[in-house]
Amino acid sequence: MTDSTMQAERAQEIRAQVIKVLRDCYDPEIPVNIYDLGLIYDIAVDGASGTVQLKMTLTSPACPVAETLPPYIQSRVAEASGVTSATVEVVWDPPWTSDMMTPVERLQLGL
Repeated sequence: MTDSTMQAERAQEIRAQVIKVLRDCYDPEIPVNIYDLGLIYDIAVDGASGTVQLKMTLTSPACPVAETLPPYIQSRVAEASGVTSATVEVVWDPPWTSDMMTPVERLQLGL
């Protein structure tokens, strides 16, 4: 197995762990985890170093947890198996809409 193949496999394993952690983090206003809510726009994993970079948004710029949720997510992801460091970048483009939720979550919320 080549180094690049091993790194790609490690990146996939870390990504799976990160998603598991994200599915355990909830938006305080909507009873849906932030991953299935569609707040996570990108998960970049470096399999060689174990670093993770997330791009996420919030349901609105006026979200009451705008100051606390991203650092909380960063610390939770940094604790995931295989992760050596994590960063979270909050982005506003594209703006979040309920269409970004998984179909199951939309159905559960009656949307």
